[in-house]
Amino acid sequence: MAQMVRKQIYLAPHQEALLKRLARERGVAEAEIIRQAVEQIEAWAPFRPDRKTWERERGFLESLVQQGPVAGGRTWRREDLYER
Repeated sequence: MAQMVRKQIYLAPHQEALLKRLARERGVAEAEIIRQAVEQIEAWAPFRPDRKTWERERGFLESLVQQGPVAGGRTWRREDLYER
């Protein structure tokens, strides 16, 4: 068996019940269920922040702020932000 590192975690009661049920149904230790879940995190959250995209969006938002109050109202609509 590979070297393991001990971790202590806190679970909500419903999570503990779920963990116990899954371990019992699969015939494995609760720790094994947790290890499998940790391995799946990469697949669940493939998001990788893209610094260049964020900087471009930040520049766009800053340009809107620099316009300041516009006589007669702003020149953009909230929906315009969602279309970007």
